[in-house]
Amino acid sequence: MAARVAEEWLNSCSGCEISIVDLGERILDVLELVEFVHMPVLMDHKYYGQLGEGTRIDIPEAELGIITGGLRNEEHLEVAREMRDKCKLIIALGTCATHGGIPALANSFTSEAVLERYYTTETTDKDQARPKEGVPPLLDAVYALDEKIKVDVYLPGCPPHPDQVFEVLAGLLTGAPVSLSDKSVCDFCPTIRKGKGQVKRLRRFLYSPEYSAAGEPLDKMRCLLEQGFLCMGPVTKGGCGGALIVPRCLKARVPCRGCSGPVSHDGNQLLQMLNALASNGIELDSLSDYASLLRFSGSHGLLRPVQSVRK
Repeated sequence: MAARVAEEWLNSCSGCEISIVDLGERILDVLELVEFVHMPVLMDHKYYGQLGEGTRIDIPEAELGIITGGLRNEEHLEVAREMRDKCKLIIALGTCATHGGIPALANSFTSEAVLERYYTTETTDKDQARPKEGVPPLLDAVYALDEKIKVDVYLPGCPPHPDQVFEVLAGLLTGAPVSLSDKSVCDFCPTIRKGKGQVKRLRRFLYSPEYSAAGEPLDKMRCLLEQGFLCMGPVTKGGCGGALIVPRCLKARVPCRGCSGPVSHDGNQLLQMLNALASNGIELDSLSDYASLLRFSGSHGLLRPVQSVRK
């Protein structure tokens, strides 16, 4: 009998759902093992019954629940709790679900400040009223799933590579062992670390990195961090290249931006990156924006509104 799978997207962009679709022909192998009973982004299944006859959110029971996106408003929280109640296992799919993702950058501001910025600009009059009817109230911050519900499996990435998605789904459904990487992006990066001639100050990624020829293999190019570009590889969970191994950003000769979150689930990419920069002799005052080091992992209380200083 096929295992029942429910899937939900919350404070997210649907990139993780696209990774599921990008399984290609392998999705046929998955569909032999599962029956998707709820997946709003790809199938028609209503919260309150197909005719709206229900009075509360009702998601079918399932052996496996997949949730993408973090929690930003009360509806997200209600749906996440319903998924937890109805599913035996919960997978947090994508960095928004595991660490807040890009939306958690909003945690640098209060909800009121976010709404004020959204509804009022320098060229508009102050808003007289904000929509409330049918609009779920915001939570006080953007939360990762495990801050509000129990999570059984974490699969970060923005989005996770389809190879990773397939490995996790196939493993959980067949009982095969699932071994996600516990190494950093640097451990998978083929570029060269010369260990000498390290630049002392970071420079903005406005120019192409130094390499000798357009078709030069990556294992002939010098490490981007050694070239002075901010690369989050030392503090970011590896495996984003899937079966091809090579990290996706580095394959395009672009510095890692940290989209898979910290190497260990409870890591702090900001503090760990500052340590990495200091240990490489890079002057920290050349880093223009500290908050950007948490651009994908600002939940779990790591990003907070800056308190105004009273004189």
